[in-house]
Amino acid sequence: MQGLPKALGRCAAVGVPVLGLLMALSPAAGASTASDTAWHGHHPSHGHYSARVLASAKSGLQRMLATWHGMDQWKNDQGLAASKASSNANGIEALTKVQSGNWSGYADTGTGFSKVTAKWTEPTAKCTSTTSLAAFWVGIDGFASNSVEQDGTIIECSGGQAFYFDWWELFPTNAVQVVNTVNPGDAISASVVRSGTSYKLSVTDSTTTSGSFSTTQACSSCANSSAEWIAEAPSGASGVEPLSNFGVFKLHNATVGTTSKSGDIISFTDDEITMVDSAGTVEAQPTSLAPLGGRFNVTWKSST
Repeated sequence: MQGLPKALGRCAAVGVPVLGLLMALSPAAGASTASDTAWHGHHPSHGHYSARVLASAKSGLQRMLATWHGMDQWKNDQGLAASKASSNANGIEALTKVQSGNWSGYADTGTGFSKVTAKWTEPTAKCTSTTSLAAFWVGIDGFASNSVEQDGTIIECSGGQAFYFDWWELFPTNAVQVVNTVNPGDAISASVVRSGTSYKLSVTDSTTTSGSFSTTQACSSCANSSAEWIAEAPSGASGVEPLSNFGVFKLHNATVGTTSKSGDIISFTDDEITMVDSAGTVEAQPTSLAPLGGRFNVTWKSST
């Protein structure tokens, strides 16, 4: 990678915060029914929520993320210098370690990116009373450009309750689209595949098949200058939200391709990204890439 990208400020979302919506929708004390109770037992799957609560949570989250774009907020321009790791043998590209205010994972840089894929098991959140978010995704762009083509899953913690959805975005042509409910423990596959100016964005939930989707969108101005595999703290009305405690995000089967080359993450110039807050405290930490370059974990460290 040639130099570091400039800081890209996140747009503040507008509308009613999701926390307020969900608290308003929770059953009043002594008034809940079996079909309307928002939480049962200990396993936080969507099977324990009523359809009404889920629909309202999805609508509130969509509104909250109306102007969220998956672009990185860099901390390097605030004095947190990047460090260049030693080049690996066998033709593996050099690695740069950088810090971010909202991303943790890996990004490849170059030109002509046309495909990115990965699989993971949807993490289980440990929610507190504080509203928090955690998104997991693959994508093209956003690391060093103002365009993004991304999809994945998102956890929203509100009032101690966890809600799980999948989503996609192709910016600047549209806002984030929250699509279906998924469940913790589900087997997720995500991909973005480009053909010319057409992008096919797909999330497949092999466990809860109703959580799958695929959409094809067009973008003639997208840069195609990076590929990413990321755990993110998305933005809400007041900026970057606290990061939901997702434990460990385990990503595998990562692949990437350009118009002239394909491989895994280490087949291209790659950046290892650690999420930190404004004081430099680590919020989410990636592991080193597995020997074949298609697998890594991100561990939650702090919410803010």
